[in-house]
Amino acid sequence: MKILLTGKSGQVGWELAHTLAPLGEVIAIDREDVDFAVPDRIAPVVRSVRPEVLINAAAYTAVDRAESEPDTAYAINAAAVAVLAEEAQRVGALFVHYSTDYVFDGTKDAPYIEEDRPNPLNAYGRTKLAGEQAIRDIGGAHLILRTSWVYSDRGSNFLLTIRRLLQEKRELRVVSDQIGAPTCARGLADATAELLRRHGAAALGDASGIYHATTSGSTSWHGFAREIARLERPESPARIVPIASSEYPTPAQRPKNSRLSNEKLQRDLGIALPKWEACLETCHATLRARAGREAGTNPDPPR
Repeated sequence: MKILLTGKSGQVGWELAHTLAPLGEVIAIDREDVDFAVPDRIAPVVRSVRPEVLINAAAYTAVDRAESEPDTAYAINAAAVAVLAEEAQRVGALFVHYSTDYVFDGTKDAPYIEEDRPNPLNAYGRTKLAGEQAIRDIGGAHLILRTSWVYSDRGSNFLLTIRRLLQEKRELRVVSDQIGAPTCARGLADATAELLRRHGAAALGDASGIYHATTSGSTSWHGFAREIARLERPESPARIVPIASSEYPTPAQRPKNSRLSNEKLQRDLGIALPKWEACLETCHATLRARAGREAGTNPDPPR
């Protein structure tokens, strides 16, 4: 299987580069290879590779900054995605793309299903929704995997921020009225690779559509932070104080309910991600092992 992967240095892209390797030839590119803010540069790359599967892990993910940079966010999250979808269709490739819980407004009381009407609250969500719509309008073989609250053991994310703050502060005030599923990049990458391994590109093309792909269960940002602190103790005795969203204003409004139902993914394609707590424990263990290696006290953990 010949796979073209974009966004190889991002949280999900980095994990995909490893999990996809056993499936065949993986050509992984990043912004140094193609600037997605200039979508016209994308087509020649896809045409030269002619992949069987094109996986787009590149995205503009700075949710708050997107409020002041909507054009750049749109270029990367929508215009570039449209070019990728067109080129995937041209070469007959399956297009796998990641979207977000932020396409919803969070007013529903239950987890969102794929058929619920999107209504994004912020510029980031609007650009991601535009990308989804472009893929569906073009109509080639595709999987749109909506996920939520992505983190990993590298880059910039909630897990790493909380770990740092736990070492610096005696008290952390964390929003408790936004609910979702913290999803580790490795779990999402493993699920993507398993989809391709189990079904193959052609069968997945026949199952084209939107699927929700998050870890199971849910918590608040406060609950997520408390679990991180539990794993860090006794090194981190800081108090985690719950606060309302109104006490922590941000440029971009966030949905209160970010829960996504994974029933369709499990029912139709037989794939389920682990519980969010289990994913966090695995990611945290990787961080601790890395720290041990850097200190010369711990060997490489198995992947």
